[in-house]
Amino acid sequence: MPLKILKQVATKFSKETYLYWYELMQLIRQFELKAEEMYKMAGKIRGFFHAYVGQEAIAAGCMTATRHEDPFITAYRDHGLALAKGTTPNACMAELYGKATGCAKGKGGSMHFFDVKNHFFGGHGIVGAQIGTGTGLAFAEQYRGTDNVVLCYFGDGAARQGMLHESFNLAMLWKLPVIFICENNNYAMGTSVERTSNVVDIYKLADGYEMPADMVDGMSPEAVHESVARAVKRAREGGGPTLLEMKTYRYKGHSISDPQKYRSKDEVDEYKDQDPIVKVTKVILENEFATQADLDAIDAKINVAVEESVKFAEESPWPDDSEVLKDVYIDDKYPFIVD
Repeated sequence: MPLKILKQVATKFSKETYLYWYELMQLIRQFELKAEEMYKMAGKIRGFFHAYVGQEAIAAGCMTATRHEDPFITAYRDHGLALAKGTTPNACMAELYGKATGCAKGKGGSMHFFDVKNHFFGGHGIVGAQIGTGTGLAFAEQYRGTDNVVLCYFGDGAARQGMLHESFNLAMLWKLPVIFICENNNYAMGTSVERTSNVVDIYKLADGYEMPADMVDGMSPEAVHESVARAVKRAREGGGPTLLEMKTYRYKGHSISDPQKYRSKDEVDEYKDQDPIVKVTKVILENEFATQADLDAIDAKINVAVEESVKFAEESPWPDDSEVLKDVYIDDKYPFIVD
């Protein structure tokens, strides 16, 4: 059930934009909750699993501020952004199951989603590695003469990696079209930002490179859209990179096995009061963009699509043994086009 990708909109948001945000965020939320349920059923989903629940506003706001051709790259909390870019729930769930019909042919699993046709370049399991790769993607776009802009996502934990500084330096030196987005959900695994650095405002790390930067309410698709739209405009016009620190929160643990002893239930509940889906629902109803019955119909459609993705994954074949050494190298002269 791929959502229709909206064209870039102005910052005065329309009914269509709010309904798009609502549907996308609900799709991500319901997919993640169903996937977590299937993970807990023995043998259905294996390996690591990092849910995007609570951070949906970032995906929603970024989508309306960019074009479909703009590449996205992220770390291992990748399901939500893959769905936002247009990877189908079927392909996502099948990948979680390790099936051949998955978006990475069942070879990547939860942490390594990949969908070239939808300009989604992962899903990377090595902390901070995608920052350098995202910078390389931006160099490729600049070299090819496009006006595409790369959105490179990472967490507050990855902000402590040396790769970030090397990438920032080159991106500013060459004025690369990349937006570095730190999804700061307060905890690198189980360690708070305050315990890892004297600089707790991550956006200030850009100052050493004279890079434009801002702190953004990552629980608001409106704020996300506006900040990303400004950065995209600057990058398309040759102005180079931007660092955006999105202040967000994950309602689930770092991974599915996380006991979450480092935070209290009251803290989680406090952030749930800022739930972006609840806030967008309120705007939609108060402005009569839709009725509750309309929203219920959207929810029902999403529930059907998510349930169908489970059925699709269950019935899909496992990868053939002959696939084990394929896709290790790409011989195409133009690696951006891969079947």
